[in-house]
Amino acid sequence: MKRQNEILKIANLFYQYPCGRKVLENLNETVFSGERIGIVGPNGAGKTTLFLTIAGIKKPISGEIILFNKAVKQGEFRPELGMVFQNQDDQLFCPSVYDDIAFGPKNMGLSDKEVEERVKKSLAILDIKFLEDRPPHQLSGGEKRLVALAGVLAMEPKLVIYDEPTSNLDVRYRRKLINFLRETQQEAMLIASHDLEFILETCNRIIVLDNGTIIETGKPSEILANKELMEKHGLEVPYSLLK
Repeated sequence: MKRQNEILKIANLFYQYPCGRKVLENLNETVFSGERIGIVGPNGAGKTTLFLTIAGIKKPISGEIILFNKAVKQGEFRPELGMVFQNQDDQLFCPSVYDDIAFGPKNMGLSDKEVEERVKKSLAILDIKFLEDRPPHQLSGGEKRLVALAGVLAMEPKLVIYDEPTSNLDVRYRRKLINFLRETQQEAMLIASHDLEFILETCNRIIVLDNGTIIETGKPSEILANKELMEKHGLEVPYSLLK
């Protein structure tokens, strides 16, 4: 794959909890435009913590994260980055689905007309217009997941982080999400998922993360087919790759 512009650079990233447990340890990685990177690993590997540091929600103990040639600072709003949280309840807080999706575009300073256009576009992409007037707390887990996705899409970020995006989705909407990710014009994306068949269908590079360290990176079909590697790090070879 031809690598283009540098989107994200992570240098010597280190993070630990106050109790002293290390979560990310001297992690180094670079993401280029056009990359759709799947990040896989067992529970507790550090995937979500990595995402939260990239998004500026958690502050690393040491190291540096450069996003679009500018250092990430804790709490700074970066509209070029969007993140779909693992727990969608952390993301939905407005009285209606429409308001939740509109929240990001409004904070970007867009006009009312532009905000409305982006909300309608996101609802149409995910085929959830029928939810726009519903209160988020009355939605099912899968419906909340779709609304959280729509809220990020409405911001039209260049880099999108998806933390377990298929959780709670039925087969129909999982397929819609796969088709969207294949066709999207987002410059790059990072996807953490235990759904390895989903990773195979949507990603062109994969990173195996365990104990806060990058174990292996490469082509998804090659990495995920490595039975010894998968089992060593609490994973299984996807059914479609079994011989």
